[in-house]
This record gives sequence, C-alpha cells and structure tokens, in this order.
Amino acid sequence: MKIKEIIILLLLSLFISAWNVSAQRYSYLVDPLIGSKGDGLGCGYSYIGATYPFGMVQFSPGFFTPQRGFGITQLSGAGCANMGNFPVLPLAGEVRKSPNDMDGFHPYVEVNEANAGFLSVSMEDNTLAELTVNKRLGIARFTFDDEKGTVLIGSGVSATYVDNSRLEITSSSSCEGFAYGGEFCGAETRYKIYFAAEFDREASAYGTWMKGNLLDSAQLAYGKNSGAYFSFDTELDNNVGYRIAISFVSVENARENLRQSMTEDSFDDYREAAYKVWDENLGKIKVDSDNIDDLVQFYTHFYHALIHPNLVSDFNGEYCGADYSIHKAPKEREVYSSFSVWDTYRTQAQLLAILYPKEASDMMQSLVDFADQSGGYGRWILANIETGIMQGDPTPILIANSYAFGATDFDLESAFSYMKKGATIPKLYSQDREIRPFLRGYNEVGIAPASMLLEYTSADYAIGLFARQALKDEKEASFFIQRSNNWKNLYNPQLNWLCSRHENGSWKSIHHDWREATHKNYFWMVPYDLETLIDTIGGNRVAEARLDNLFQRLDASYDEDWFAAGNEPNFQVPWIYNWTDSPEKTNVVIQRIFNEMYNSSPAGLPGNDDLGTMGAWYVFASIGLYPMIPGVGGLSVSIPRFSDVSIELPEGMLDITGGSKETSKIRSLRINGKKQNQLWLDWKQLRNGGEIQFKTR
Repeated sequence: MKIKEIIILLLLSLFISAWNVSAQRYSYLVDPLIGSKGDGLGCGYSYIGATYPFGMVQFSPGFFTPQRGFGITQLSGAGCANMGNFPVLPLAGEVRKSPNDMDGFHPYVEVNEANAGFLSVSMEDNTLAELTVNKRLGIARFTFDDEKGTVLIGSGVSATYVDNSRLEITSSSSCEGFAYGGEFCGAETRYKIYFAAEFDREASAYGTWMKGNLLDSAQLAYGKNSGAYFSFDTELDNNVGYRIAISFVSVENARENLRQSMTEDSFDDYREAAYKVWDENLGKIKVDSDNIDDLVQFYTHFYHALIHPNLVSDFNGEYCGADYSIHKAPKEREVYSSFSVWDTYRTQAQLLAILYPKEASDMMQSLVDFADQSGGYGRWILANIETGIMQGDPTPILIANSYAFGATDFDLESAFSYMKKGATIPKLYSQDREIRPFLRGYNEVGIAPASMLLEYTSADYAIGLFARQALKDEKEASFFIQRSNNWKNLYNPQLNWLCSRHENGSWKSIHHDWREATHKNYFWMVPYDLETLIDTIGGNRVAEARLDNLFQRLDASYDEDWFAAGNEPNFQVPWIYNWTDSPEKTNVVIQRIFNEMYNSSPAGLPGNDDLGTMGAWYVFASIGLYPMIPGVGGLSVSIPRFSDVSIELPEGMLDITGGSKETSKIRSLRINGKKQNQLWLDWKQLRNGGEIQFKTR
C-alpha cells in the first residue's frame, strides 16, 4: 500500500475516533434513578423526571407524592416535601368521582427509561407516560390502553398543600390558572405560581373538581384540592400530547412562555433537543474509563450539579421579586432561584463558576437583587421566598467563592454592601428571617452557638477576601479577616476541642450547639486557618490521629462522632490530611468513600444531594481537585479517579492525566510540565487551560 494511502487511512481513523468522542451521548450515561430511593440522612431525595440545565421546569413524579402524578416544579435532592405544582396524571377510562387531593391513585409501577431530559414510566392501568422538557416548557406524551383516556390536572394540589388556587378551562384542549405555594421543611412558602397548559387535540369531555365534588362540563375550579379533567377518545388514536409552561408573574406570561417555547414539531423532536442540550453541557467534562458503571455514576452526579439554581424569569424578562413586586431583568441577564446556599457554597458554586461564568454571574446578581428587595441575603431561597432554613450566613461565602473562580460580572459594590450589613448589624432581616442570629454577642465578645459561630467566621473570612479581591479595599478586608479569628474563642484547652460557651465566657457542655453534627464533625470547619488549628491541638501527629479516628466509619448519623459522607460540614475533611505528614491518606479515604458510600443503585447516595451539592463533591473528588477555602480561588489536590480528564473551560481546555482508582501516593505533580512541590493549586494557574500530570504509586 502506498504511503499516501496509509496516511489517508490513519487520518480517517483518527477522524472517526474523534467523531465518536464528540458524538458521545452523555445524556444516556445519566441514570436519574440513582439517589431516588431511601429515607432520612442516607437518601439522595433525587427526582427521576425530565429536567433541563438550570431550566425553569422540572417535570417529574414527586419524591414524596408519586401517587399524585407528575408535577412541573421540583427540588432535586431536598430532604423535605416541596413544590410539585400542577401535577398531571393520565388514567385509562373516564373519571367517575372527584380526585379530591389526588392521593387515591397508584404511582407509576415501572420505569421504562430514564435519561437526562427524558422519562418513560408505565402506570398500573397500562397507560404509558413519557416526559421531556426544554428551557421553560414541560412536554408529555400519554399512550392509553383503553377506549377512553383521561388526564387530570391538579391546581389546588401540590407536594405539600395549597389553600388558594384558581383554574379555568379555556377550551376543550386548554386550561390555565394559579396557585399559592405551601411549605418547605416547616417554613411557609407562599409564592404565587401561574400556569398555562394545552393538549394537541380536543377532549371529548371535560370538567373540574373541588374537594369531593366532581363538576362535569364546569370550566372553573377554586381552592384546596381542586383541578380539571380532560377525557379523550383513544380507541383509534391512543396518544395524547400535553404541554405546560409556568410563570411566577402572571397567567399572561405563562401563556407567552408556552407560546415562545413551542419550538419543535413532535414529542420526539423535543426529546432529541433535550438530549442534545444535555450532551453539550455534560460534555464540558470528559472522563475516560472502560468501566461503564464508573461513567454512569460520574455523569449522573455531574447532571445533578447542573439542575439548580433554576430560572424564574419569564421569556420577556419579568420575575416576581423578594418584595412581591414585578421586576424586569436587563435584556442580557436571566434571574434564578432555588438557592440551597448553606449546602451549595461548599462545592457547587465553585463548579458552576468554573464552567459557566456567565450563568453563575447572573445567579450572583439574582442573590444581590434578592437582598436589595428583601433587606439582606437569605440562607435558603425558594422562588421569591427566604425560608430561613439552616444556619450561618452562607450567601457571602457563595458569592465570594463564585467570584474567586471566575463569576465576576455582577454588582460587586452592592454585593459587598449587603455582606457587610448582614455581618455587622444585629436584628437585620431578609424578609421575615433574621440574617445573623446572636450577632450582638458575636460583635461584642466574639461568641455565638458553636456551629453557628464557625459558619460566621467562614463568612467573615470570605467577606474579607471578597473586599480585597473584588474591591481592593484593604481596610474592610483586614477587619473581616481579623474577625474570622473568632473561631479561637471556641477552643477549650482543658478538652483540646472546640466547645460552645456562654457570653460570659463560661464553657457549655461539649455536646451543646452543634447543629446536625457533633463536635468531632465540626472541629475541622476552620478551612481557612488549618495550620493554626493543627498547631493549637498539638501538631500534625495529633491532627492525623484525630482524623484517623474520625474516619473509622464513613456513615455516621447527625449525633455520631465519626465521618458522615452525606453531611456537608464533613465534605472537605478528607483533604485535611494534605495539611499533615500523611497526605496519601487523603486518597485512601476518598477511595473508601467512593467504594463504600456511593454506588449506581437507586439508594446509591450517602445523603441528600441538596440541589447539586453532593453531585459537585463527587465531580471534584473524581477529578482530583477540591475547593477548600472560603473566598479563595485555589484547590487542594488528590489523585483523580480517572486516567484522563478533559475540562472545557471558557478560556481553554484543562487536561488532567495519570489518575488511578488503585494508587494512594502522588510521586510527582506537574503543571504544564513544571514540577509542583505542594498539594495546592492556584486557580490562576489553571483557568486558561493547560495540563496537570500525575504520577502515582
């Protein structure tokens, strides 16, 4: 064979190989069932339905209420019943009595297929329900095994409760209305949400229900436990198509979102479009492995990290603010909500800033605008409501982390202004939730309940770095960084542990004031001052022994003194071995966590995913880089789980080679060929791309 022909064949082979990589259907590697089973701390609480990267709708059976059908709003990985608005439920035959609260039905009986952007399930009556989405639209195809098929739409029904709603049937193929939100983890969430829905064919009969009353041919329904039904002749054509859009502003905007989102000709086209979007987004990180299970777990966790925060602004830019007024975002911005900030500041915010600086900047501006409308930053924001869930002052940390990793296009001055106010003015509120409880004592004597104080000191450190990096304000930076030393007020030399104390300085029991954890879990939550913490307790050997003891178990519950792989205050602890004389133990522990605490079963998560927090942890741990320190654009190093990783950054490709699931010691580490002598990498070294080379044994 001529040399020219050989070269052509080689080039063709390389092209085909490259095409196969680029055409990889990452969406097929996602298994939404992972994390969808279990209860309590050891459950992912992940929903299995169709969703879109940071999209406005989440079309899925609810984790807590699958019997009510498929809601159009969900939170991924939240451990309390939530949202689930306007559930739709297909039924074979005709409806004979009021569905009431929709609890009298059976949930789906089998999952036929679940990928990123698509769900197919079979119902008990052999009805097939298929769901997909785009950015602001939920699309369903129902296939009935009966001469008649009925579709229920609950307006006064959700995953929690609805006490005020209205639905109007506007034609034999459409309806619209509104409902108020219910609750989340005990906090009232009275957001107002509107919808517009339509079918692809006219119904043969329709009506409404209110509580126990079925109202044939009626066009209106109001209040709790209400909704509409549409019945179809399905003997000759057993498919019924359904589309729904929402708005937090008005039914007119819901209609417009519906109209503008109807971009495809068929259900299959919408599904394929969703796949393509997920393939593009999941392809931002490419990992190489011959183990399909490893790939499925990685891309499923990456997928979980790209669901929230989600859009709440409409196609025309309007959204409902924290002041309950209607606002309009600038043309170049979109508005987001679903901020589980106490969770996501630790991992997910950094991942999104690295991969999506534009979207992450819009998310930060959304938080700044929320503070402007509500009086200050929230801790856990759902729609336009500050729920006040969890503790600390986490939003300044999330904003500082996002800025440090590349999300810089937002109002920096206003962002800092609300950070400072919330951190220094006692009894300041975001809506009706106090921003920093116990702030007076913290200001005056540096004391607050123990776990809360550690959250405050991390926030102070992050605020200080944000002032320095974003505003070049060294005076403010020095004040807050110095105040972050308040963690030292918890050190009890008699016990050699951090311990809560009264404002008069006397010690409380070591078991007091640790929320959802123990003193041994929270001890390490001083990531910005680990050297001092380690020196204080007696040096590296003492610290290492204390870590060894913590990692005897990986599955601790809130009140147990071992490592809890599913609990956020523990997330950074494996990398703390990098601050001791035994950094290889970081890799040993991370491998144990992967092998013992994660798997690809429906119960395969060690804890609540918390809107992508755990998913982002899995991604960072898999690529061997972890964002440890509040407000710092830097990463602690561990051995990557995959031999080859390619990360598509906005400014270039970052390739990571030499990873392994089997080795624990890093022999050498090079950045663009230059040897590194420490297990800490500055993000500035990596943000434009390059190569990280590991050699391990």
